[in-house]
Amino acid sequence: MQDLRDIKPKKKVCFFVTKGVWGGAQKYVYSLATSLPKNSYDVFVVVGEGKILKDRLEEKNIRTYEIAGLRRDISVLSEIRSFLFLLKILRKESPDVLHLNSPKAGGLGTVVGRLLGIKKIIFTVHGWTFNETRSKLGKMFILLLSWLTVLLSHKTIVIAEKERKQALRMPFSKNKVTLIKNGVDKISFVEKEIARKELLLRCGYEMSAESVLWLGTISELHKNKGLEYTISALSKIDTPFICFIIGEGEERQNLEKLLKANNMENKVFLVGFLSEANQYLKAFDIFTLTSVKEGLPYTILEAGLAGLPVIASSVGGIPDIITSDTNGILVEKTNVEQITKAIQYMIDYPSERKMFGLKLQERMEKEFSLKQMLEKTINLYNQ
Repeated sequence: MQDLRDIKPKKKVCFFVTKGVWGGAQKYVYSLATSLPKNSYDVFVVVGEGKILKDRLEEKNIRTYEIAGLRRDISVLSEIRSFLFLLKILRKESPDVLHLNSPKAGGLGTVVGRLLGIKKIIFTVHGWTFNETRSKLGKMFILLLSWLTVLLSHKTIVIAEKERKQALRMPFSKNKVTLIKNGVDKISFVEKEIARKELLLRCGYEMSAESVLWLGTISELHKNKGLEYTISALSKIDTPFICFIIGEGEERQNLEKLLKANNMENKVFLVGFLSEANQYLKAFDIFTLTSVKEGLPYTILEAGLAGLPVIASSVGGIPDIITSDTNGILVEKTNVEQITKAIQYMIDYPSERKMFGLKLQERMEKEFSLKQMLEKTINLYNQ
């Protein structure tokens, strides 16, 4: 019989993320929370506004707490309430590891964690906010807050080489920063023809789509995702095509106006949120992600697993995934002319397009597995 003194207690880990939608940070939290060995870790998640992440975690029997009113936008009264609620939760749960995701969760969490004396506070950067398009004064203020979050955390995980270099330029950060790239597990893709039929059905598209080029993306409808630049580029393409934008967000109305202004309502479709959007990736001939700000996007990793050729902005961690003209094409952010040329190149050279997809798929399988991300993160928890 095993001596009870030899049985190690489970390490309690709390994940905290600002929004409960289904974006990159949320996929990251879900992947880690559901993959940590249950015999060694007791996991719970604190999440702000949005039900999708919470529902998915609870389906996997992961305990969750919801902080109503916690969202990306700043509201002083809301922040005070969120701070007090988080303080109450963490005082009750007393986690060994507090793993923070997104800027606001990082700011609130590091302060609460330090007040409560939590032994290990880890902050994962899913794209530095000061890289967004903002005023100079606004960027300086956000940079200061980001630096303070790094200082108050015990370790900061960055998911892209560019952001590691940016972090190391912050004073006193040298021993706090570690690079751990996002990883994805195998995906049960829907076969191409079935995926296409389902997307067409959702969009009410009645014309034959067999002889047209299929483009697509999976993206929150947010300014950071630069969807207007893809739409503007597509308006200049003469080759018959249809494009599907899978995702939802606050930019829907503006994108609908843009599509109407360019007479593209029967070419580009805003599909809305799909629960398992990545399963439909094989429907596309080309995947696009023309963001103005990114971390290391899961959608490109998933497109790579599907063997799709990718056109993407050279921002954040995307160059860690895509080597231009080798396994995809990189373009300057907001550069409609470059996006147009990249799409036209992939149309004109289908053999190159196929090669890009195959090479990207090879890279995903070698460098961006969920296993490597999980092992490196667990190692950080145990340091």
